[in-house]
Amino acid sequence: MKTINPILILAVIFIGTAFRSRAQAGSELFKDLFQSYFQIKDALVKSEAENASLHGGQLVAALDKMEMNKLGHEEHLAWMKVEKELKQDAKDLAGTKKITRQREIFIRLSENIYSLIKSSKPLEAVYYQHCPMANGGKGAHWLSKENPVKNPYYGASMLSCGRTVETIQQ
Repeated sequence: MKTINPILILAVIFIGTAFRSRAQAGSELFKDLFQSYFQIKDALVKSEAENASLHGGQLVAALDKMEMNKLGHEEHLAWMKVEKELKQDAKDLAGTKKITRQREIFIRLSENIYSLIKSSKPLEAVYYQHCPMANGGKGAHWLSKENPVKNPYYGASMLSCGRTVETIQQ
């Protein structure tokens, strides 16, 4: 019967721990970015264009300080796919005070944030929600920290229009 080299076992444990720690550090790097996104969503729910623009500026800052070399493999791949569009959408959102334009920008922003949240596997549940009437009847998604629907695309006029289509959690 062969014995397993104890050094090999320790190396495997160390490498696994290093990858897990790197991924957890990467998830922490997204924290400010996700917080800004949820603040934008909440401002759009309340039809507060000024606040949506302000939080768009905070999102720009969070994106600018992202240290992609500290991301885990999955997060890094997701980041590379969405970085350019995220930065453009954040700048566009911060640069306008027109709620209709902000909501248009929020459609693509939400899809890209969804990719990052899926890759980071958050500890707390995040709800991926859908409104079939948004985006000219094509439908649009957004993310929320609460399961009850609060629609950012129509605000008070259709606050509960939509449904949760996915719960994202570790």
